[in-house]
Amino acid sequence: MTFSRLLIETIYSKKNPVLVGLDPRFDWIPEAIRRNADPKNNEQVAEVFKEFCREIIDIVAPLVPAIKLQAAFFEQYGVHGMSTLHWLIHYIRIKKGLAVIFDGKRNDIGSTAEAYAAGILGEHSSWGADALTVSPYLGDDSLEPFVKTAVERNAGIFVLVKTSNPGGKMIQDLVVDGKTIYRRIAEYVQQLSLSTQARSERYGNIGAVVGATWSEQLAELRGVMPNTWFLVPGFGSQGGSAKDVAAAFDENGLGAIINNSRGILFAYRQEPFQSTFGETKWQQAVEAATIQMIEQLRAETPAGKLTNNNTK
Repeated sequence: MTFSRLLIETIYSKKNPVLVGLDPRFDWIPEAIRRNADPKNNEQVAEVFKEFCREIIDIVAPLVPAIKLQAAFFEQYGVHGMSTLHWLIHYIRIKKGLAVIFDGKRNDIGSTAEAYAAGILGEHSSWGADALTVSPYLGDDSLEPFVKTAVERNAGIFVLVKTSNPGGKMIQDLVVDGKTIYRRIAEYVQQLSLSTQARSERYGNIGAVVGATWSEQLAELRGVMPNTWFLVPGFGSQGGSAKDVAAAFDENGLGAIINNSRGILFAYRQEPFQSTFGETKWQQAVEAATIQMIEQLRAETPAGKLTNNNTK
């Protein structure tokens, strides 16, 4: 099964395009889970992360099609954190049957890029991820090894095109020869996506990261990349709304997965979930925040049409 087909099948199965991001922060994890752990002990923190993230996965797995793991939050705790990251990837894929995106924003050239791709992408790789985020700023030859490996292993990559952070415009919005950098990258990503299309598929296996915080550019880029999956960060805590991401979808509600990390993981820390559930019922807050996001996307974007699709 190609990566594009995997996304389609899992999105149809759950009838929504929500992507839950695992970005664990020790100090924000409910006190009941972390109370006996020393924050300076990497092994103990990694065990806290494993317990917390496993509970998150168990709650959201019946509701959403995919999970994204932000590698940096685990890598900062050395071998113990990376062991937890590895365990979670396989728990999500094998035990829960969801698509897994490794958010590492890797980039390099030649054999180094090949090594990154070989280690992370595909069911039988060391990490076992279905897809990987990559940066394009070393040029087209830096992307080629990732694309090649993705094609060989039926995996996917998401190329940073228009990121959600305010500072991204320093480079991405620069105009060169009458065209922004982000649009130039988008045109190249569209070519890559077309080159990896299966015969019967609308979308290829090479996707783009396009932030929810730039709704006008998101709409522009959907026009530039009609055959490209969008991974859309910036929903919720960064200010992006369901209306902001509506243009990411095609007329059938496909073509995009919308990420929410802090707004789901730590829903108990913010209203209205803080008053309703509080820290002692943080699991219910996670579930309620996930359902709320699903309902918002169904109400305000073409993703609402997924509820009418009976494809398994």
